[in-house]
Amino acid sequence: MSRALQKKIHVGCKELGLDGDARQALQLAVTGKASMKDMTEADLNAVLNRLKQDGFKVNSSGKKHAKASRADLRLIHVLWRKLGEAGKLRDPSRKGLNKFIRERFGKAWSNVPADVDMMRDHVEIDQVIQALKAWGQRVDIDFNWSDHQK
Repeated sequence: MSRALQKKIHVGCKELGLDGDARQALQLAVTGKASMKDMTEADLNAVLNRLKQDGFKVNSSGKKHAKASRADLRLIHVLWRKLGEAGKLRDPSRKGLNKFIRERFGKAWSNVPADVDMMRDHVEIDQVIQALKAWGQRVDIDFNWSDHQK
């Protein structure tokens, strides 16, 4: 477990822009120990918690998916995330999104891709977008589009 915590600390420092010296200074300030080799699991957790307080968001699954290559597919992900943040989804993960698409459109379409980012048919993509928007309206989610404009 401690190796996994060490990896999370390194990722957190990288995301927050801390170099090796800054990381060691942070570790020293939090635990009194500059080296992770000398730390207990509780010490490592304390450092990780400090990184979280400073804005590091831990990706719980450890897997990162590349950003969808197309804007319309990214919109699907944004709508799904907003529904999840509002607590309206049983499974807010990517797996849940794919399951939603299969269950909602599987009978109407000749085939359903294994993953949302494999979709290429503009009409089908638009059907998913419209279904997610309608769901959001039914549950009173305000999709604030001004947050996504530059």
